Formats: sequence, structure tokens, C-alpha cells
Amino acid sequence: MTQQNIDLLPEGFHDRLFEEAALISRNARSMTDILTAHGYRRVMPAIAEYESSLISRLQGVDRNHLMRFTDPVSGRTMAMRSDMTLQVGRIAATRLTDMPRPLRLCYHGVVAKLRVNPLNPNREMTQLGAELIGSDTISAVCEMVALAIEALKSVGVKGITIDFTLPDLVKTLAQKTFPLADDVLQKVSEQLDMKDASALKSLGADDYLPLLYATGEFADAIEKLSAIDAGGALSSRIEGLKSIAQHIADDVHVTLDPTERHGFEYQSWIGFTLYADNIAGAIGRGGTYQLDNGEDATGFSLYPDALNNVSNVIEERYLFLPLNHDVGLASGLRKEGWVTVAALKDSDDGKALGCSHYLDDQTIIAYAS
Repeated sequence: MTQQNIDLLPEGFHDRLFEEAALISRNARSMTDILTAHGYRRVMPAIAEYESSLISRLQGVDRNHLMRFTDPVSGRTMAMRSDMTLQVGRIAATRLTDMPRPLRLCYHGVVAKLRVNPLNPNREMTQLGAELIGSDTISAVCEMVALAIEALKSVGVKGITIDFTLPDLVKTLAQKTFPLADDVLQKVSEQLDMKDASALKSLGADDYLPLLYATGEFADAIEKLSAIDAGGALSSRIEGLKSIAQHIADDVHVTLDPTERHGFEYQSWIGFTLYADNIAGAIGRGGTYQLDNGEDATGFSLYPDALNNVSNVIEERYLFLPLNHDVGLASGLRKEGWVTVAALKDSDDGKALGCSHYLDDQTIIAYAS
């Protein structure tokens, strides 16, 4: 085996160098500062847990997304987390169970997946988000939506679109309004998600066909959803959606896809996906859900790795410090925003080390281009 092959990384994993690493760190720090400024206290869940513990909380998420290994200490199977939301829920329901509600928590860390998604080939990524434990009300959703948008704007994201969905819509209608047998319910949900009208007809689910067309621009889609005669089963959800949409900033595009299910396996009455101009795929998801102990919660997750294409390049000023430089002066310059690189020997070349300026006694001088 050649040295080159030894140094290859597994598919879906990659190193982040200088500028990319700095951008990811800066973006995460800026967004986390927004969350903490709103009273969300940071927690740091373990990067791995026993597989049985993680699987018990997956609630419909594919267990094959988990990267598993054997713990040499206990001999039990462990798994790397593929999502941090449910870990935060575990912390809230166990170690923080006695804290007053609503409980506001935020987090940032790395997640890993076993299998590659064709739309997102990365198996390692960073996840950042906030969870409001103890409430899934309209007010809670409004707070989380506004917070997610503010966090994205803080790092220069523009052209934000938020797409709402109602994850339990089909289940709610199937209970009474448009009855479905249990063995048909899942199939109808899948075909609605795939927008397959002919398949719905073949399943005898004609009553659900109008839901396919209640999508698109929010104002138009919500009216189409309101026009569906569901005997009042949708009224509270429709009014809730309207109320939430009214609180969203005018520069944010709002859409509705009430039957979207992918990515909302454990959400309850409402979910939302965030998109932005010049970014492929979703940059965040959120919604309401329940913890294992039955507590209601509302939260969202953002994906900082996707934001490098829209964030401004970090322009750092690198200053070379010669041997025996004034340490106090250098400390003051760092407080002013300079990044200093100190010489270790007389032959060190500041320009070759990437510096744009050098310190000559008490004077900062730019290197000749």
C-alpha cells in the first residue's frame, strides 16, 4: 500500500483547512451568540452513546444512519450520534428534569452518519440549534422561527425561504374525517410525500387528493388548505399557521407543503425547513415534538457547514514579530485585531509565513507586494 492510499480519508469525510475552518468556526460562534443572547443555555451532549439508548429515541429515524462500534471497556455496542436534537431532549428529561419550564437550551457539535445521502455526500457535519423544552404552542414556534432566521442573518445569509409542513396531518384526518385502515395510512402518507395522484387514487384515498394542490406560496396554499372540507379537523392548525406566518419578517419568503414528511419523522403538529439563495438543499429544519417523558418541545437545527458559500471571507491582518519584540506592544496589537506570528529564529521570513506586515521596532510596515 502506498503512502498516498494510507492518507486517504473515508468517503464523506474531509479535512477543513485555514479559511474554511475559520469560516465555520466564526459562523458557529456568531449564531451561538444569538441563541445565548435570547436566554438559551448551551449544553454539550456526548459524541457517542450506547446504541440501545440512541435507538430508543430515534422515533422513525433510520437506525442504519448510526455509525456503530464496540466499546472495549463495557463490551457493549456504541454509536456515534447522527443528530443532536434527541440527545438534548434526553438531557432535559433526565439531568435537567427539575429545572423550571420552559427550558431553553442550545448546542453545537459534530454529527456522523454511516450512509451517504446522494443529495448530501458528507457523512460528517456540524449541527447547531436550539430547543425550547416544555412548550409546543404557537408562541413557542414563533420564537423558534424568528430565532433561526436571526441566527442565519447574523452570518450574512440572504434570500431565506421557510417552508412549513404539518407532519401529523394525514394521521389526524385518517382518525375520523377521511378514515383509513392502519395498513393503508403509511402508504397514503408516502404517496402524498411523493406527490403521486394516481397512486392515491389506486389506494382509494381520493379525499386526500386536494392536499396535493395546497402547496406553494403561503397565502395561496393556506387558502386551498382552508377550502378542504375536513369537518373542522384542520381549523386549529390553519389558524396556527396563519398566526405564525404573520410574525415572520417581510424579507423572508414563506411557503407551505402540508404533506411533506421527509426529515420530519419525529415532529408533531408543525415542522419547517429553511432554505436560502445560492445554497443547495436545506440549511435548517425545525418544528414541534415530544420527549420520551411526554413533554412537549419546539426546536430547530442549522447546518453551519453549508454557509461557507455565502459568508464573507475573513480578512485577518497577519503581523510578523521579530525576535526580542516588545511583548506588551504585541499584546495591545492583538486586542486591536492583528494576528501575530512570532519569529523563533533570526532567519524566519514573515512574508513566507503568510504575514502581510511586519513590526520594525514600534512601527508596523507592510511587506512589498
